[in-house]
Order: sequence, then structure tokens, then C-alpha cells
Amino acid sequence: MAKKGARVQITIECTEARKLGKSPSRYRTSKNKQQHPERLELKKYNPSLRRHTVHKEIR
Repeated sequence: MAKKGARVQITIECTEARKLGKSPSRYRTSKNKQQHPERLELKKYNPSLRRHTVHKEIR
């Protein structure tokens, strides 16, 4: 039987695309909620803007 851990699935969304009126890109990833309770922030590629942008965790 698998252990129940602190790792949860989260969605991160582009922060710059909404300001420009384009569709935001979203990615699914996981994080350890016990070690990192704050919101995750990563630089990922946004295909509609054709560049790397900051993506923040949404709830």
C-alpha cells in the first residue's frame, strides 16, 4: 500500500498573459506542502507569447 505523503498536485498559471489580453498558459506539477507552504513561482515557456514568463501557483 502506498504511503500518504505531503506531496500535492498544483497548477501554475502565467501572470503576464492576462495583462496583455491573451490566454494564459497553465502547467501541472507537484510540491511538498510541508517543506514549502508558500506559493510556488517558476519561469516557464508561454507558447502564446513565445517567451519564458513567470508562472505562479493558483488555487
